[in-house]
Amino acid sequence: MSAAMLTAEGPPGRSPSADERRDRSFFGHPAGLGWLAFCELWERFSFYGMQALLVLYLSNYLFLPEHIGRVAGMEALRGFLERATGPMSPQQLASAVFGLYAGCVYLTPLFGGLLADRLLGRTKTVVIGSSLMALGHFMMAFEASFLIALACLLVGVGCFKGNIAAQVGDLYAPGDKRRASAFQIFLLAVQIAVIAAPIVCGTLGEKVAWHWGFGAAGVGMVIGLAVYLAGRRWLPPEPARGAAARKAAGPRAGMSGAEKARLALLVAMIPVLMLSIVGNQQFTNAFPLWAQRHMDFVLFGWDVPVTWLQAVDAAVSTATMLGSIAFWRWWATRRREPDELTKMTLGTFLAAGGPAMIAVAAMLAESTHEKVSLGWTLAYTVVNDLGFANILPVGLALYSRVAPKQLGGLVIGVYYLHLFLGNTFVGWLAGFLEKMPGREFWAMHAALVACAGVLLLGCKFAFGRLLTPEDAEADAPALRPAAVQP
Repeated sequence: MSAAMLTAEGPPGRSPSADERRDRSFFGHPAGLGWLAFCELWERFSFYGMQALLVLYLSNYLFLPEHIGRVAGMEALRGFLERATGPMSPQQLASAVFGLYAGCVYLTPLFGGLLADRLLGRTKTVVIGSSLMALGHFMMAFEASFLIALACLLVGVGCFKGNIAAQVGDLYAPGDKRRASAFQIFLLAVQIAVIAAPIVCGTLGEKVAWHWGFGAAGVGMVIGLAVYLAGRRWLPPEPARGAAARKAAGPRAGMSGAEKARLALLVAMIPVLMLSIVGNQQFTNAFPLWAQRHMDFVLFGWDVPVTWLQAVDAAVSTATMLGSIAFWRWWATRRREPDELTKMTLGTFLAAGGPAMIAVAAMLAESTHEKVSLGWTLAYTVVNDLGFANILPVGLALYSRVAPKQLGGLVIGVYYLHLFLGNTFVGWLAGFLEKMPGREFWAMHAALVACAGVLLLGCKFAFGRLLTPEDAEADAPALRPAAVQP
């Protein structure tokens, strides 16, 4: 990693200096981007390595009757969940806990951002988050501390997730056109981690022992923390906090009527966005549980680990994301490129085809009483990921552009709420896997995603003009995109 140019220390809240803006030592970008991207790679390796194992570990081992009594606090949590849903089997309980965890991952960054902005600053908050995540992964080795480990992971992700992405944005001046490609490089590091993590941690967890997989995730987080600490001198200066921030902000400007209307619309769209992702998010919850019963995992005489499905999905999603970007660039050279809401609508209808593919596979498995080919996984991921490439990142672009300039960070936090609600909802839906035929279970998911497409289409016709780039720019010319990680 090149570090030819140092970022000078300076007072909180200052903008990048001219030398820092000219720093192109990392593929034409500041050296700090390399350190942040490499740290993010290892953090996502640890996160997705643990996530690949979690629902399988819970349903196949920890939540079985002979083991669940060893988990401190589990009876209280199970009682709380069953008061809402009724008695749950080990698989249903595993899916509910997984969904709750996966949802809260997108809720805690709201509080991590407040902690950094108001009290500690981004660097200290990221270090605290990294340390808590490493501790949480290692605590997974002990059955009694499972819930404490999850709590450490949730708080750690909350401290880490939004703040390191914000530091990427802070490397650039407001008008620096390298910002967009910087986040592409940053997210490419994430994709590398998503491919590698299920292969390494998943293989260790399934083929050796569960705790080996969780331990590998913990080692990855320690490496990420070491990378972050080693690169501190190349990180951007801390933004002003407290009284200094209020003085820099000056008098607070009120929102216009159009801004208030847009904000209300963005909030109202959250439940629709929640429905749009249920097919995608179920891939890490109910799908591996369904697949291990109904798919043939023997490939060339070797039993492929179930967790490798996530590596396949990550590789496909990388290709489909690049393909989607290339397609819209090609389209823009020939026709007018559609706005974000139109892309999201098209993506949602396409994503509905993912669970629809598995509904067909389930129908074949149930009619022939034989396991189906792994090719159905590839069909699911290709169709779903092509659609999802036009939902999550495009939605992030929409919310960051339309958000009132004085509430940009808060609105991005609101956008993440659809992932919190969606993962929680998916955890509840996964409980129906044991109660419904597979074809009906997956057809239900396809229908929910398609309904989201219909609602987005209605929103486009009813409120599309309110969200057009031309109107937004005319009303808020100083709007700058928020720097956050999807």
